[in-house]
Amino acid sequence: MTDAAAPSAKSAARPKPKAARPPARAFWLKQLHSWHWISAAVSLIGLLLFAVTGVTLNHAAQISAEPVVREQTGVLPAPLLARLAAFPQETTDPAPEAVTRWADEAFKVRIAGKPTETTAQEIYVALPRPGGDGWLTIDRATGDVLYEKTTRGWVAYLNDLHKGRNTGRAWFWFIDVFAAACVVFTLTGLGLLWLHARRRPSTWPLVGLGLLIPTVLALFFIH
Repeated sequence: MTDAAAPSAKSAARPKPKAARPPARAFWLKQLHSWHWISAAVSLIGLLLFAVTGVTLNHAAQISAEPVVREQTGVLPAPLLARLAAFPQETTDPAPEAVTRWADEAFKVRIAGKPTETTAQEIYVALPRPGGDGWLTIDRATGDVLYEKTTRGWVAYLNDLHKGRNTGRAWFWFIDVFAAACVVFTLTGLGLLWLHARRRPSTWPLVGLGLLIPTVLALFFIH
């Protein structure tokens, strides 16, 4: 009697196996988890950068920065100055290649391919950069060259990366790819919320709150 009852008691004590997830739900859960962590890994550093610089931009007036201006002077060699005689007196064309090579060697600055503001008196090349500014002028009569570079520190540099200001084509494409990764991250997060919302009743109220707060601020507190 005791021996017969033992197996039935053991079987009753065993936990019931969990019900298998529906194939479609299991597929989407796996896919969303995979793409969510992949997009998170790709965009993690960028998200941190843009979050921090969002704060520094929002408090730009409270974050002081002393511009540092550095000037260099030089004289264009006579053979190169003679070549400028054939350069148009009114143009935005880049400076002649030989002149750009000399500027690169003399001032460690690249002006090749950059538009100029050329007059009969001088050639002016604007050299904007993240976190600063710069320019170079060449006096067409004397060959005197002046290069000025202004920097405003690392905070200004990172703020300009946030805005995409004077950052070039490579950073332009990085922002596009980063934005696409963020879209994947948020949409897969939304999909995971949808799949888990049934067991987490506070899901949609919190999502709604995240929509309501900026909407109310935009409608009633921004003028």
